[in-house]
Amino acid sequence: MPKSLVLYHFESCPYCIYVRNYLEDKEITIPMKDTRVDEGAQDELVAIGGKSQVPCLVIDGKALYESDAIVEWFKNNWKQEG
Repeated sequence: MPKSLVLYHFESCPYCIYVRNYLEDKEITIPMKDTRVDEGAQDELVAIGGKSQVPCLVIDGKALYESDAIVEWFKNNWKQEG
C-alpha cells in the first residue's frame, strides 16, 4: 500500500464525480483537496504534476491523471484493511 494518497478534484467536474462515486461505492476514504476551494491546492497540484488537471490522484508524491486510470489504480492496488 502506498504511504500517501491525495485526490485533487473540484466539486462540479464530471470526471471527478465519477472517481468520487467509485470511492464512495467501495467505501474508500482518502484525503481530498478541492482545487477551487482549498487554499493553495491548485498550486500544490501544479508543483507536483506540472499541470492543474483534475482529477489527479497523488500517490506517494507522484501524479496520476485521468479518471479511468485512477479508478483502475484503485481496482488493482487498494486493499481494505480489516
